[in-house]
Order: sequence, then C-alpha cells, then structure tokens
Amino acid sequence: MEKFNFKITKKLDGALGRAGVITTPHGTIETPAFVTVGTKATIKGVSPEQLRDLGAAVVLGNTYHLYLQPGDELVAKAGGMGKFMHWEGPTMTDSGGFQVFSLGAAYGKEISKVVKITDPSLMIPERFDDSDAPRLANIGNDGVSFKSHLDGSIHYITPEKSIQIQHNLGADIIFAFDECTSPAEDLRYQEEALERTHAWAHRSLKEHLKLKEEDKKEIALFGIVQGGRDEILRKRSAKTIAEMEVDGHGFDGFGIGGSFAKEDMSTAVRWVNEVLPEDRPRHLLGIGEPEDLFMGCENGVDLFDCVLPTRLGRNGTLYTKFGKINITNAKYRDDFSPVDDDCGCYACKNYTRAYITHLFRADEMFAGTLGSIHNIYFLVNLVKKIRQSIIDSNFSEVKEQFLTTYKTNKKGV
Repeated sequence: MEKFNFKITKKLDGALGRAGVITTPHGTIETPAFVTVGTKATIKGVSPEQLRDLGAAVVLGNTYHLYLQPGDELVAKAGGMGKFMHWEGPTMTDSGGFQVFSLGAAYGKEISKVVKITDPSLMIPERFDDSDAPRLANIGNDGVSFKSHLDGSIHYITPEKSIQIQHNLGADIIFAFDECTSPAEDLRYQEEALERTHAWAHRSLKEHLKLKEEDKKEIALFGIVQGGRDEILRKRSAKTIAEMEVDGHGFDGFGIGGSFAKEDMSTAVRWVNEVLPEDRPRHLLGIGEPEDLFMGCENGVDLFDCVLPTRLGRNGTLYTKFGKINITNAKYRDDFSPVDDDCGCYACKNYTRAYITHLFRADEMFAGTLGSIHNIYFLVNLVKKIRQSIIDSNFSEVKEQFLTTYKTNKKGV
C-alpha cells in the first residue's frame, strides 16, 4: 500500500504557486487539482465511471451527512467510502466543522461560504447543500450538539468523534474538526473561535494518531487554518497549525477554512500560505469559481473543493469560456451548437444547447446529468490547464487570456 506523500515538481516564478503530485493508497493526485464533491458518497446524477471519464482524480464526502445516513459504521463494513460508492481513486472527507457554522451561527442570516460585505453580487453558495439540514447547532468548548434533520434526534460531535467517524469512512485524506466563522463576526469572537479550533485540532491529531496505530490504515490528516479577515489571526493560526505536533507527529497537510469576503479572499489565502510550510499540500475549502481557482493556484493552493459545478448544473446554469449561461433561456431552444464549442466533455461532444434546453424545460432527469457532467469537466480541466501553465512557465498569459474572455459576458452568452 502506497503511503501518503507530496512532492513539488515545479514552482511558479514570482508567486507562491506550484505544481506537484500527492500520492495516496488509492492513486495519485496531480496538483493543483479540483476535488469533486460527493456529499453523500455520490456525485449527484453522475456515475463514478462518468466521473473518471471527465478526468476527476479525487472525490470528497461529507462527514456530517454520512454519519447520519447511512451511518459511518455501515460504510466501514462496506470497506470504506470509496469501495461503498465504487470509486477506485483517492477520497477525502471533511470534518463536519463547516456544518457547525452553517447550522449554527450562520443559520438564517444569509451568511455563506463567501459572504457579501459590500456587494450582493459577491455572494456564492457554501460547500454543501444544507437546505434540508437541522435548524440548530450549539457550540461548546468540548464539541457541538445538533438536531438531526432526518428524525429529530440529538447528536454530539467532539473532535475525537469526528476523527472516529472519518476513520470509519476510510478516506485517504481527512480533516481536523474546526469552527468556521463568518467574517462579519467581531474580533473577540474570532479569537475565541480560533482558540477553540486550535484546541480541537490538537485533540483531532491525538485521536487520529491513536486510531492510525490501532487500525493500521494509511490515512492522512489535514489541520485547518481559520482566523476570519484578520491578518494577525490568520498568520497566528497558520503558524500554530503548522507547528502543532503530538509525539513528534504533525499534520500531513493543511486546509484553509473560513467564510470569506470575496474582495479579500486572495489576501487571506496569501497570508496563510506565506506562513505554512512548503513541503505539505494546502486545500482551500469550499471554493470553486474560475476566478478563484486562478487566484488560489497563484497563491500556493494545491486542492479545491466545491459543490457549485453539480448544484449549478442541476439547475441549468452552465460554464462556458465566455462566462456562465442559463441554458433554460428561450434563446437556446433552437440553438444547435454545443454548450461550449471548445469543450471536450460528453455533453458537448454529443448534444446541442437546443436538446439540453428541451430536457430542462421538460423536467427530464438527464438534464441535470448533462449539466453536471459539463460543469465538472469545465472546472476539473480548467485546473489541469492552470497546472500545465505552471509547468510551462506561462501562467500569467493563460490567466489573462482566460479571464479576459470569461469576463466579456459574465451574465451569459
């Protein structure tokens, strides 16, 4: 069985970006890479075989949802999330910490993964679709209590419990339990939450090392950096998580968490990655718009995850090189060109805008599948192009060319 390893193959001149390779027991991930989100151990409307054909390298499942249904112990009996869902490549699970935020402090406040600070257009959805989630999560220093949206039962998640669940889910890469905060929170609360996140990180690491010794699984644990919009807190968190050890063992990589203001996301990412050690991978949690992918790669991010490609795809919003379009618009009813004539995905190679428009207007299930296939392909392969541009030393040119074209019509062509 391959051990977890990260190797940098090329650095971006004059910036923090790099191209590399992550080795896991279930295969390699060429970085930077876009991680496809399979919240409940499935990519909505897309089979694992289709996902492989799209070029996706890794799938991320949601600890909170899988814990409630079908249960992490059942997934363990099945041989882990990858085997359970018939995905043979690398897998990841989040810690459930984001639900602490979305179900607790952020619930009902229209606060999301990227928050509007000055402009409503800056807001994008959070990582996971919690529209059917519980309406209450209470945070204490020891853990978080919440009510199940399935049967109303009360559950209590501690850092140790989160790690136990994730070990049962059996992903190649898991995350420490953390508390995500809104950038709208005051500095006092940000500091309080940060101390809690650091305490939880230490407990997560300790439990992970204990379980790893017991079950002999080759699982990598990433610590999560928080700190909101404050430079001092962000850098303090990066230094603390980077240096944290239990019995001489630290984190295998790092997640950059938090709910961001769109206009200062790049600054926060740069603050963190200037502090984090270069020899371990970094994952920007819950971010996936094309502009943000270029920003992240330039500032030293190796992995991204986001539900947007499938969420938008199921609702008829599709990525193109000219920006996003709403395929249900009447103007596409007799448009017999592909969604994007430069796209090599299954949907674009075989179907027209007119046909996909028809599927959405007729409420056919296949519509969401084709929309999701196209959007996943678009983002996965965009990050592959970014990676290649780092290797070829023409990142700036590729970035300028893509963003200039993409921004020509952000409201759709």
